[in-house]
This record gives sequence, structure tokens and C-alpha cells, in this order.
Amino acid sequence: MVRNLGTSIRLLVIFMVLIAGVYSLLVTGLAQLLFPAQANGSLIYRHGQVIGARMIGQSFTGARWFDSRPSAASYNAAASVASNYGPTNPALIKEVKTNLAAFLKENPGVKASQVPPSMVESSDSGLDPNITPAAAYLQAPRVARVNHMSLAAVRHIVAEHERGRFLGLYGSPHVNVLAMNLSLLAWLNRHHA
Repeated sequence: MVRNLGTSIRLLVIFMVLIAGVYSLLVTGLAQLLFPAQANGSLIYRHGQVIGARMIGQSFTGARWFDSRPSAASYNAAASVASNYGPTNPALIKEVKTNLAAFLKENPGVKASQVPPSMVESSDSGLDPNITPAAAYLQAPRVARVNHMSLAAVRHIVAEHERGRFLGLYGSPHVNVLAMNLSLLAWLNRHHA
């Protein structure tokens, strides 16, 4: 029995080193070699400064920018959380009505029936970086008007960032809000400088 206990302890130590140490180093090394941008958080730099991450949503304030989805975590990555409200929960109904009213106020001429659910419901993680193309195109007239741009130029920015389903099968068509807003900023810098 003592002999079996000693063997068990040695095997435990060996497997702890292999699984916790060697395996982790191998996976980290392969990720750094094959997918360095993703392994390091898909960070976006501007003038040498990190301004965001492609896979983590951010809040944008001001009518001149495309709006992100509502966030239950107020876009705080340390507090990533869903609201977990059920469909009949009065808090969810209030949140949806409040978000819908804000979206309609900021985007005059848009009808409530046109607003995608993703623009009035908080994302599951609270950090969703994407919105539907429909949500972006609904915001295009406001973004064009506020930035003194043609609607065609804003629609072009949205179209540049439209992405389809992964492998044509998984997920939904989407646009990355940070990427669109950075393209918008670049356009404004080129044309209003």
C-alpha cells in the first residue's frame, strides 16, 4: 500500500508538470506562432497607443459615431455579465423600451419596427463588439448628417466592414463598430483636415 501511494504521488507530480506546465507552454507557443494578433487580444493601435480590441465592444458617445449594442456591463471588460432577465421580467421590458426610445430619438425617421432587437437588448457578454448590418445602415443617415458627409460615403464605410457568416454557416452577418468608427475618423481626417 505504501509503495502504491509513492507511485501515485510520483505520477501526480509528473502529470501536473506535463499538463499544467508543458501543455500550457506548448499551446501558448503555438498560438503566438500561428495566430499572434489573436493570442495577444486582437488589440488595435493608433499612433502607438492601444485604443481598443477588435473582439471587445466599447461605448461610443456622441451622435457622430456608430452606436454599439447596449451593454449590461457598461462595456467594462472586468465586469462582463449578462442581465439574465427573462422575457417577461419587468426590468427587461423597461430596458428594451428605454433603449428603443433612445435609439429612435438619436435616429429620427427610423420606425420602431425597423430597429433590430440587438440594438435594444443587452448583449449576452455585455461586451459584444459587433452590430448587424441593418443596425449600422439605420444609423447611417444620422452619422452622415452630423459629420456633414454624403449618405453614400457613410454607407460605403458600413459596406467595407460587413462580414458574413463564418465559413458561410455559423453566426450572423455583422459589422465591427470600432472598425467602422475608425474608418469614419480616417475619412473625416482626410476630408475635413
